Amino acid sequence: MLGRKRPEPMVDSSEAFPPPTARAGAALRLTVSFMLVVVMAFLAVEGWRTWRDYRAAFASARDSVTNLARATAQHAEDTIRQVDVVTAALGERVEGDGLQNMDIPRIHKLLVQQSAIMPQLHGLFIYGANGQWLVTDKETIPEPANNADRDYFQYHRTHEDRNVRIGTVIRSRSTNDLIIPISRRLNNPDGSFAGVLLGTVKVSYFVDYYGDFKIDDKGALVLATREGTILVRRPFVESVIGKSLVDSVIFREYLPTSNQGVVEAKAVVDGTERVYGYRALTTYPLVVEAGLSRESIIAPWRRDLLKTGVVLLFLIAILVGFGLIVLSQLRYRMSMEKQIRSAHQTMKDMALTDSLTGLGNRRRLDSTLADEIRLAKRQGSSLAMIMLDVDYFKRFNDKYGHAAGDDCLRAIAGAIQKTIRRPGDLAVRYGGEEFTVLLPNTDAAGASKVAQDILEAIRALRIEHGDHPLGIVTASAGVTVSQPSTEDVTPAMLIKAADAFLYLAKNTGRNRWCSADASQG
Repeated sequence: MLGRKRPEPMVDSSEAFPPPTARAGAALRLTVSFMLVVVMAFLAVEGWRTWRDYRAAFASARDSVTNLARATAQHAEDTIRQVDVVTAALGERVEGDGLQNMDIPRIHKLLVQQSAIMPQLHGLFIYGANGQWLVTDKETIPEPANNADRDYFQYHRTHEDRNVRIGTVIRSRSTNDLIIPISRRLNNPDGSFAGVLLGTVKVSYFVDYYGDFKIDDKGALVLATREGTILVRRPFVESVIGKSLVDSVIFREYLPTSNQGVVEAKAVVDGTERVYGYRALTTYPLVVEAGLSRESIIAPWRRDLLKTGVVLLFLIAILVGFGLIVLSQLRYRMSMEKQIRSAHQTMKDMALTDSLTGLGNRRRLDSTLADEIRLAKRQGSSLAMIMLDVDYFKRFNDKYGHAAGDDCLRAIAGAIQKTIRRPGDLAVRYGGEEFTVLLPNTDAAGASKVAQDILEAIRALRIEHGDHPLGIVTASAGVTVSQPSTEDVTPAMLIKAADAFLYLAKNTGRNRWCSADASQG
């Protein structure tokens, strides 16, 4: 035993290097841990995003109803003001001549002319002190023709104020239509009651206007008196007209302290919960309400939440497969990037062109308009814009079909393109049946000439339109000119100004252009 070396202790290799099973287990644990961390991070991010989207949905709804309320209030204000101005002028003329000396045929002709140029008017009427019809824009006077029993007549007979009065909805005795009476008192030279001058606005005029707004099926647009009586409502249900909103949250709690605002409330008419934007008119005792149903606001968010839940359920399976496809996807993307770069320019050009008409699209206008404003500012030149809209195009589509409507838009686009000849001028399809023409270095006279030429070119197409008063397709235009070097001009301001004059052209008879300097019929 002596002389032999003591054996060295053996070292287990499993202690120095973990076996494959252990390494696989560690990798598995690391992978599972990584997946859990990713899932938890995803849950946290998606939870925050879901809450953010919920708040954003209601913020967007509040902005939408505020804008709707503002638009409908302005429309109501303009509609009533036009009738107010007309009846004031007529009243002064009739009182100046004296009702006893009134030239009835002449006044009838004048009433017919005024009624023809105001689409909202159902009719104009002059009643004597006993309620007898004296003159109207209608061709015939019904029998018996006496309105002494009407609420507005009795009011003016017993009140001396000369302001215009907006009554509740009544049914016309001449046409059986639902109308809103807008009346004012007529006096004799000694100040005694001489009669009533009445202008009636069609309820259907407001119903048609409200029907053009894209809101959900449970949304609502309401025009009511300051006392809470409903004059017009979308959706239109005749039995609702005349009902009172005085017990609603808006009229009971908010209107007494603020003339405009946003409220979440349950409707007293149909019990639907909505986000309402309300606004009291500044000049007349009327209130508008615009409401989007809570269900329509939450529904997209709820669908998104459901999708997120489904994604979370499959997240682990997706993560397992994700690692295997990353490398192949990277290689694929590298091969695709070359093709994408070569096609990018072509796609960019296509993205700036309207596929139906071949004109530029709204994106092209947005990118060009800002550049032209900066250029005009540097050069001290003027910049003009024409906004066009095809008259009664919805009626055209309804009568002839959408295919014919597309052909009509293509023909109009061709007429516009042929009319503008300078390389720097830009014609775009702004959306739907709206077109915009941008005219750099063009003054008011030049822009008006271009607008006139375009409207004549469209009329020259002689496209049949059976539901148009002229029997052919026409367009209306708004023209605006700015001097970016001397005034603060933004793309939005220029578009808004042109759109305002387009609105004026359409509301003064269509088939014409309007600008700050002039208008053309």
